[in-house]
Amino acid sequence: MSVATGGSEAAAAGGGGGNRVFFQSPRGGGGSGGSSGGSSREDSVSAVVQVQQRRHQQGKVTVKYDRKELRKRLVLEEWIVEQLGQLYGCEEEEMPDVEIDIDDLLDAANEEERALKLQETLVDCYKPTEEFIKELLSRIRGMRKLSPPQKKSI
Repeated sequence: MSVATGGSEAAAAGGGGGNRVFFQSPRGGGGSGGSSGGSSREDSVSAVVQVQQRRHQQGKVTVKYDRKELRKRLVLEEWIVEQLGQLYGCEEEEMPDVEIDIDDLLDAANEEERALKLQETLVDCYKPTEEFIKELLSRIRGMRKLSPPQKKSI
């Protein structure tokens, strides 16, 4: 395998600035010589196109989710972990196995049912959980359940 560091030619082909490194398989029996002529540049351009295509494919997957909703969910989950650490008086690694499924809470018919599910989940907690439950319920109000991305039919 040979390594080509791109200066202005590869950067221009990649559409961005700065140096880039491309990994490419040697052509033919390959040595270190330049017997292939202009194919080295073609290989670099081909490698850049393949990388861009992969990035585009990866981007299509994440675009199918609402990024704003994902960000809100992540912030909420981090808050939950922090609060559970305070309630149980320990670090995340030492915390008992407590699973709070936000989508499951959102599926509940009303606030009372959500509160009941949370109370059942936190039954082993020795500290008062009422404030945590009230705050969590207010934070999930208005959130939507995350559904898996729709598969695009070809």
